[in-house]
Amino acid sequence: MQRIVVALCLSAAAALVPNSAAARSAASNAKAPLKVGLRRPKREYGSMAGKEELCTTLSQHWLHASRFAATLERVAPTAPIFSDVCSETGVTLSRFMIETALANPELSELESIFSSIETASKTISNLVRRSSLTGLTGYLDSGNINIQGEEQKKLDVITNDVLKNALRYTGRMGVLASEEEDAPVEVDDDIEEKYQKEVLVEKTRGKYVAVFDPLDGSSNVDAGIPTGTIFGIFEDKQDECDLTADDLDTCLETTLQPGNSLVASGYVLYSSATHLFMTLGAGTYGFTYDEHIGEFVLTHPCVEIPKRGKIYSCNEANRPYWDKPLQDYFEGLSTGTGESKTQYTSRYIGSMVGDVHRTLLYGGVFGYPADAKNKNGKLRLLYEAAPMAFLVEQAGGAATTGRGRIMDIEPTNVHQRVPCMLGSVDDVNELLGHYSKTSPAEDIYQP
Repeated sequence: MQRIVVALCLSAAAALVPNSAAARSAASNAKAPLKVGLRRPKREYGSMAGKEELCTTLSQHWLHASRFAATLERVAPTAPIFSDVCSETGVTLSRFMIETALANPELSELESIFSSIETASKTISNLVRRSSLTGLTGYLDSGNINIQGEEQKKLDVITNDVLKNALRYTGRMGVLASEEEDAPVEVDDDIEEKYQKEVLVEKTRGKYVAVFDPLDGSSNVDAGIPTGTIFGIFEDKQDECDLTADDLDTCLETTLQPGNSLVASGYVLYSSATHLFMTLGAGTYGFTYDEHIGEFVLTHPCVEIPKRGKIYSCNEANRPYWDKPLQDYFEGLSTGTGESKTQYTSRYIGSMVGDVHRTLLYGGVFGYPADAKNKNGKLRLLYEAAPMAFLVEQAGGAATTGRGRIMDIEPTNVHQRVPCMLGSVDDVNELLGHYSKTSPAEDIYQP
């Protein structure tokens, strides 16, 4: 019955516009199912000529090369295959997660988690777009300072509550950790009182740990510049986590996991359109929010970052204070004297989600390296660097501190900062080549 309804939907659209995408889609579906994903095998880094099969549309493949010497231990999930797609609705995020759960029963609980992230993202998108009209621009009157030492904006606090509440009521989360919060509290019946406190970790019941930056680039909100949400999902290693003084270290250990333990990650970009890009470890997928039907629709079924780009994105005002290898690398890009012999263009928004989104689609390199003032960089490992590194690697890119793979870093504290350079694999490898010529002892960043 479902196939009959879908066929009628496609046939009707095709009849109205014979040469439209609907007509082509109807013809395509009559011949063969639309494959938007294949099982990704265990991935090995270190082979410059290594070839692997990425999640793909039809039979497209790409060559992946990296200097990183690491192996992903987790077997990647099976990506869903859609044999029937209605041209009026496309593949929604809800359907994507349902079919993913059917193909991977062990990931069934992620369906409700992504449903909550989807709801929170729609809410935050609306809050951001209407902030100038609703008085949500500017800083809090109380002058709150978060754990990062940054003055909080009104939307920082509101969006944090929106995402936190959406996740904690899924019943699937064991621990929540936010970039905006500090001291752990136990979730009990006195909820309203607890919400007035700064919170880093909250205990709920479930098998997953969520880490997130609710509104990346919030300083840009008042100027109407793109902002975003970044999230990562780990499995909860502890059977039980009691947020008391005696057991607090155990709860924090649950949160302090390296990027290679991520089960899922993604970001939401609030710009001219609202985009949600995510990975479950079997490729990177992009969805765009369709306000007419109120759903995120699959628009980028298998994101593949170009092996080399022509854009670099960083705060060049800090270039004199970077490591010498990094200065030499960007000098080569800006003058066209690098490996590619192509002069790159500089594009920098100052919002990680916006800059990474462009890098993911167009290729090139994004970076926030260490400098003389910020010797560990400024990006948080758990909330920003690791989730983005996972997403970029699953699209065929690479992410490094300059000396090592970001995904392999073992966190030592929840707000740990690291230098971050990510993007096209050839661009990142060129950067690593510059660092290989110098001693790590000369680096500003000393992990």
